[in-house]
Amino acid sequence: MAESARITRVGALRFGSPSAPAVVAGAFTVAQLLLVPPVMGLGWDETVYVSQVGDQAPAAFFSAPRARGVSVLVAPIASWSTSTALLRVYLALLAGLGLYLALRSWRGLFPPRVLATAGALFGTLWVTLYYGPQAMPNYWVAIGALICVGCFVRAREGGPALWGVAASAALMALMRPTDAVWVTVPLLVLAVGARRWRALGALLAGLAAGAAEWIVEAYVSYGGLGERLAEASRIQGGLGLNFAVDDQLRSLGGRTLCRPCTAPMPDPAIALWWFALPLLAALGLAIAIRAGRTTPTLVAVACATTAGVPYLFLIEYAAPRFLLPTYALLALAVADALWHLVKAPDGRWRPVAATLVALGLVGHLVVQYVVVDRTAQRTVADREVWARTADRLHSLGVSPPCLLTGHEAIPLAYYTGCSSGAVRGHNANTTVAAILSTAHRIPVAAVTTADGHPPAYARDWNVHRIEGLRVYVAPVARAVR
Repeated sequence: MAESARITRVGALRFGSPSAPAVVAGAFTVAQLLLVPPVMGLGWDETVYVSQVGDQAPAAFFSAPRARGVSVLVAPIASWSTSTALLRVYLALLAGLGLYLALRSWRGLFPPRVLATAGALFGTLWVTLYYGPQAMPNYWVAIGALICVGCFVRAREGGPALWGVAASAALMALMRPTDAVWVTVPLLVLAVGARRWRALGALLAGLAAGAAEWIVEAYVSYGGLGERLAEASRIQGGLGLNFAVDDQLRSLGGRTLCRPCTAPMPDPAIALWWFALPLLAALGLAIAIRAGRTTPTLVAVACATTAGVPYLFLIEYAAPRFLLPTYALLALAVADALWHLVKAPDGRWRPVAATLVALGLVGHLVVQYVVVDRTAQRTVADREVWARTADRLHSLGVSPPCLLTGHEAIPLAYYTGCSSGAVRGHNANTTVAAILSTAHRIPVAAVTTADGHPPAYARDWNVHRIEGLRVYVAPVARAVR
């Protein structure tokens, strides 16, 4: 017990250093590069975002729910390089910097040990490690949420914190405008109720600046803001009262998308942290109230709650990345609660509490490592299949300029260097007549699953079996070449 107490004191000193959050952010960067291979190919959504600014393939169809923040984020690399490894390293470095800035925005509101622990808790979640180096928006909404809430609490009638509120609100809205609104609902209410007009102005200005392009695009391409929101809702299955808590729970084992969510529940050891999260956050809030520093914790918990509402109660499917903003904000209260559990008991019970917390955290880290390692390996293998399929398509004469339609056409088209087209579904962007016309000019192929049926226009095309798929190549393709 004495040894355990000594270790706890040493850990407290290290985590109590003002530089501790920076160390945590640096370790998070290294962990991403070690656990998520930089050579891991781009995923479906990533190919959509990267293709908007890169030159490996023509820009993929951009559906209503998407925003162009990720494309802006990756442009410094993707606009001149097609190296996935370089892009992943760049995003991992940015993710580490973002975590440091997010923790720094709370300096003075929580002790350094609490901030460092919160960063470590959030940064070691498998979903955070997995998506940090990916060209996806949710991690950046989480970072924007942390900065925005921290700066809002610190802001009074002026000062740099107001600029932090505006910039972070703009970041969230640039990445996912609707998520930004859900995160900031408590801040808007508090600003009006407390008559903090400058903070309200900074928040509204940031949201407007970040969402401006998305709103303009709504009128240019979708017939108006209401129409784009309605189309986004339709693509997401129709927003309404849908209990998705169990779906999110099923996704904790490493399912990156659970739609439809018919998978079995994960092992209890994998899901334990998820049930402990709200309990520890509630304990952290109770501790803050008792200590007379309610506002920072209460505002963070309130924003975490509203950020999670649409993904727990309004859509009928799940992806673990959707809750990253909730996890980031709750990590502050959880970290505060853990330090209280370690330090509060007196006498002989303090080493016992420290030992139990330490064992719980070690077990938690092991579980997160297992899930992220398994998920990353599976993802690497899946995307290597796309790369091999693209190579085989090239050997069949389907090479740029070209067009792919059908099953997984968007990612396969990116890997092949083709355009992608769909005549129905969420990504519909062409017609049968346009596809047949295109087939007279450039190579065209339609892709189905191994047991799928070709579209009517491709039934007499040359069929090939590639990596468990059936690929129907328009017969003029070879002649064009």
